[in-house]
Amino acid sequence: MALDRWIALIFLVISLIYGYAAFHYPLLPFERGMAFLPNTQPMALSVLGAVVALVILFSRKAPTDDEDLGGIDLDEVRQFKIGQTLGLVAAMVLYALLLRPIGFLAATSLFIAGCSIVLGERKFHVLIPIALVTALVIWYLVQETLGIYMRPWPWFIDN
Repeated sequence: MALDRWIALIFLVISLIYGYAAFHYPLLPFERGMAFLPNTQPMALSVLGAVVALVILFSRKAPTDDEDLGGIDLDEVRQFKIGQTLGLVAAMVLYALLLRPIGFLAATSLFIAGCSIVLGERKFHVLIPIALVTALVIWYLVQETLGIYMRPWPWFIDN
């Protein structure tokens, strides 16, 4: 059996275990009448994962050429953008650390702008307004639509 089918088989087993846990998740009495339950998304993910794994398992393998198209040539590691990847991971860690002290709006704006700069954007007259508006829209949607309170301002401004 090919490697992709072994991985699909492992993925199928994991999806079935995850689905069993999701379908047998004990709900609290007040959760029974809710439209979106705590186990709704896990149930959908487990079914979707099982379907994808079954499609991979039972699909015909397309004929391939002699050359390995999916392999990674370790001689060409210099072509990978490891610096950008590490920059984005550092931005995520910094975002998580700054979220409470400087507030959601400032941390999210800096995160969006910083990630854009790491990815190569240099038009600051476009980047800064987009980062500010995006952070404000996300905060408004989460705060007003979902009803989840997020501290928008730094700790010394917010009561």
